[in-house]
Amino acid sequence: MRGMVEVRFHGRGGQGVWTASLLLAQAGLRERKFVQSFPAFGPERSGAPVTAYTRISEKPIRIHSGIYNPDVVVVVDPTLLGPEVVEGAKPETKLVVNTSLGGREVREKAGAEGLETWVVDASSMAMKILGRPITNTAMLGALIRAVEVVKLESLLEVAGERFTGRLRDQNLQLIRRAYEEATRD
Repeated sequence: MRGMVEVRFHGRGGQGVWTASLLLAQAGLRERKFVQSFPAFGPERSGAPVTAYTRISEKPIRIHSGIYNPDVVVVVDPTLLGPEVVEGAKPETKLVVNTSLGGREVREKAGAEGLETWVVDASSMAMKILGRPITNTAMLGALIRAVEVVKLESLLEVAGERFTGRLRDQNLQLIRRAYEEATRD
């Protein structure tokens, strides 16, 4: 990782988007990096679109605003895939999407021609492993496969502390599997 990496997560209320942002930041802290993590939502009900942000840097972070030109965009809920999620993307921005579609189809839907695109069917994985379509931890595995902003081991450690019992084991399995199966397309 060089400099600062800015990650913008898109999902819906109740899908753990902010939890994913926090876990990523905690993994950065574990590696003695400087971090910021914050959500962007108001009194929205469960199911409403939400955004969360994470900054991770080797140096102190002096910016205190939303992320308008992300290095990575993570789409937790594939129903949100559209031009809005790639707003402000730079030519080098990476797009990481929970989908069963291929990268070309994702780029067409998002209007993201030219962006490096990573896909993983996190919904199917979550249904098999968790028994419900909660994909936030899977998307963290896919994210760090696309951009090693933190080490897999650091992410697994903080996720292992966040969850307990069977849910802990399932989430660790989900992170590992998404990390292994995420593909650049």
